[in-house]
Amino acid sequence: MPEELTQDALAPLTVAARFNGPPGSANGGYVSGRLAAYVGAPAVRVRLRTPPPLETPMAVRREPDGGVRLELGDTQVAEAGPAPGPGERVEPVAPGLAERAQAGFRGRAGHPFPACFVCGPDRVAGDGLRLFAGPVATDPTGATVACSWTPAPGDTGPETVWAALDCPGGWSSDITGRPMLLGQMTAAVRALPEADHRYVVVGRLLGAQGRKVFTASTLYDADGTELARAEAVWITIATG
Repeated sequence: MPEELTQDALAPLTVAARFNGPPGSANGGYVSGRLAAYVGAPAVRVRLRTPPPLETPMAVRREPDGGVRLELGDTQVAEAGPAPGPGERVEPVAPGLAERAQAGFRGRAGHPFPACFVCGPDRVAGDGLRLFAGPVATDPTGATVACSWTPAPGDTGPETVWAALDCPGGWSSDITGRPMLLGQMTAAVRALPEADHRYVVVGRLLGAQGRKVFTASTLYDADGTELARAEAVWITIATG
């Protein structure tokens, strides 16, 4: 857990440029995982109020209820607090099926954020996670997507698990031509992955209401043991 400075002011949070999502801002899942570390609860809900900047120290302040808020000057960037664990568990997918699903990743052409740390096809292996979740053949509705993930050394922390649960959930809704930003994420991390081991991330579209899209995602090891799960609310953004 980050070092506490005073009763209500904690060590500032800075997101390195590597961990971007849309251009000029942090990947929502990654920064949510970083903020969740200040809360230290088994399950944490993070609400993003505005895109978090890169390479910019942001203040973290403790709330009376055990949560924290992330601020940049007078702007509230995000807030996080303990939450009930995500109830939706996306069923596991065999590693071979997940790898075949990647061929159908919708973001290979027309990706709104092609340099995203998690799912950007412009990122090289070892720099970005390159999680290309595509439709699973066994789901005729197309609402379930999956991909395989072999974490590189240094990419096995809880904040990276949050990031890995982020974009695959989003791609269960076709983002091409309809970009979305993460608005809220609730996650519970039970165990951390090991470097150079193969894992599977599965995402599912739960529904949509107006500009909001609701998704779930789960991380499994190759044997189908759950490591982490998340539920997310996405906000579609205007284009053109």
